[in-house]
Amino acid sequence: MSDNQVRVWDPLVRLFHWSLVAAFIIAYFTGDEESLVHVYAGYFIIGLLAFRILWGFVGTRYARFSDFLYSPGRTVQYLKGMFSGAPEHFTGHNPAGGWMIMMLLVSLLITSYSGLKVYGLEGHGPLAAGGVEAGLVAPAYADDDERGEHAEHEGHGGGEGEGFWEELHEVFANLTVLLVLIHVAGVVVASRLHGENLVRAMVTGRKNAP
Repeated sequence: MSDNQVRVWDPLVRLFHWSLVAAFIIAYFTGDEESLVHVYAGYFIIGLLAFRILWGFVGTRYARFSDFLYSPGRTVQYLKGMFSGAPEHFTGHNPAGGWMIMMLLVSLLITSYSGLKVYGLEGHGPLAAGGVEAGLVAPAYADDDERGEHAEHEGHGGGEGEGFWEELHEVFANLTVLLVLIHVAGVVVASRLHGENLVRAMVTGRKNAP
C-alpha cells in the first residue's frame, strides 16, 4: 500500500455500492417478466436505498451527504477544472460525483415507488388495497389473460392509473441506466486525470490523499 493512501470508503458503503449494482442489473433485465426475481430485487433495492439515506446522515465522514454536496457554483468550478485537464482533487466524492449520487438516489427512489404502485394496482405488495395483507409477493402468472382475470377478481390493475405508473417506472428505470453510464464515464475520466483507480478504491476502500 502506498504511503499517501488513506481509508475513505467504509465497508458498509462498499457493500451498498456493489450490492446495488448487482440488484439493479437483475431488476432491470427481469423487468419485462412476471418474475419473483424482479420483485425481490426491487424490494432489496428499496432496503439498500433506505440504508444509504440513513447512512448519509449518521455514517462515517466521507459517506455523509454533508461531505460531498457542494454548491452549484463550487460544482461548476470543479467541472471547469476537469475540462481544462487540471481538476481539484478531493479525498471523498468530488462535487460532480456527489451530485450524480443524489440524482441516482432520486431516480432509483422514483423507480422503486412507481414499481410498488404498479404492483399495488395489481393487488399485491404494501401499496395494494389490502396493504401488507395482500402479501409482499404474488405468484408469477403464465399469461396476460390469466393475470387480467386475477386483477379483475381482486378489483385492481388495468386502467389509466396503472398505465401511468408503468410508464413512469419504465422512464425512470431507463433514466437510471443513462445516469449510470454517465457516472461510469465520469469515473473513468476522473481516474485518468487524478492518476488513481477509483473502481479499485471502491473495492479496497482506499484512495490517494490530496
